[in-house]
Amino acid sequence: MGATRISSQAEIASHIDALKNCKRCPLMVGPVVTHTPVLSKVYLIGQAPGPHEGAAGKPFAWTAGKTLFRWFERIGLNEEQFRALTYMSAVCRCFPGKAKSGGDRVPAPDEIENCSGWMAEEFRILRPDLVIPVGKLAIEQSLGKGQLVDVIGRSFAKTLYGVDCQVIPLPHPSGASTWFKKEPGISLLQEALTEIGRHPAWQELTSRA
Repeated sequence: MGATRISSQAEIASHIDALKNCKRCPLMVGPVVTHTPVLSKVYLIGQAPGPHEGAAGKPFAWTAGKTLFRWFERIGLNEEQFRALTYMSAVCRCFPGKAKSGGDRVPAPDEIENCSGWMAEEFRILRPDLVIPVGKLAIEQSLGKGQLVDVIGRSFAKTLYGVDCQVIPLPHPSGASTWFKKEPGISLLQEALTEIGRHPAWQELTSRA
């Protein structure tokens, strides 16, 4: 068992080193934002880093992250514990830059495709049991297109990148969003957090925290 764990730890660390050197998308703004080499059965998928995450060197390092970690604290893990015990990824790992109309640019389909190879490799190494996509773009990549009211608060059995897992989506915690601040978003968010909190993979992490 020990030898297997050491091998897997080295594998995810090597993967992250390669990911940090990715230059596949010329319009993306570096640096690549990655998580630390954590071996975890809980896998979070964000959308893409914002303008501050690159300097911070970690995902969800700004305002949206503060909200997200308050949600997770409600079900047993504070920010420090969550970062130490879960693997944090994103649909795209570089800041897409600003859109001409204002706000952050939505990654192009080819950029999403380019980055999906990194995610596929992470699924191969980690084989997560619980996947938490955060925000519309991440949810679409995991569950397909649809309305938040149809998916938030529910758990879905899926096979992603050849791995059987449960997918429990969350809305994006952006300060610009009002969806989770009014009904039915308030109630559906709580239902989603309850679903995450009762999942065996999450419970295993809280027992270690």
